Amino acid sequence: MNWTAIWLTLKLASLTSAVLLVIGLPIAYWVSFSRWRWKFLVESVVALPLVLPPTVLGFYILVAIGPHSPIGRLYADLVGHPLPFTFEGLLLASVLYSLPFAVQPFASAFDQVDRRLIEASWTLGVSKLRTFFKLIVPLSAAGVITGAVLSFAHTLGEFGVVLMVGGNIEGVTRTVSIDIYDEVQALNYGGAAKTAAFLLVVSYAVLLVVYAMNRKVWAAWPQK
Repeated sequence: MNWTAIWLTLKLASLTSAVLLVIGLPIAYWVSFSRWRWKFLVESVVALPLVLPPTVLGFYILVAIGPHSPIGRLYADLVGHPLPFTFEGLLLASVLYSLPFAVQPFASAFDQVDRRLIEASWTLGVSKLRTFFKLIVPLSAAGVITGAVLSFAHTLGEFGVVLMVGGNIEGVTRTVSIDIYDEVQALNYGGAAKTAAFLLVVSYAVLLVVYAMNRKVWAAWPQK
């Protein structure tokens, strides 16, 4: 097995989940509590990666961060090298690709929090920020765990976006999914089977731990 690719994939999935916790929670809070009439426009953009083909999303990300784009030029000026075909570019693409897998469970959990408790907290003089971290997030723990785990597991199996934005650079952007594809292309089915089995075990273990900790972790399968 290609342990370099495995380590890179686990690192990418972990960082993607961490970043989505930081940016996904505020987005989900706004989606859940905003009364803006046209907020469905933002919700549609967030959910777009769910229906958009990965290669199409990867292409647009590649164009957006390329050397001829404002973002790409700014990054190259600051860091000294282009953003595409780097781990940093791959991380950015993974965050965008897995965004709905984090935001939607977060927002769904926030929707289930009793608004009377939130209003009572505000009435007692607790700030909105403190109420969010001391009341809303703890009461939404199942949804927060779900979003983090889904974004982690989703990143493990990325292929189209990874290939478009990161390419296939050993030790830099070559993830497990790309490695399995290369092994199959080389007719090394034994090596591909071992890596695929390892990825299957890791994915199942992640979900197993979460279910053991919280039986209601997935809103899609509510307990009766």
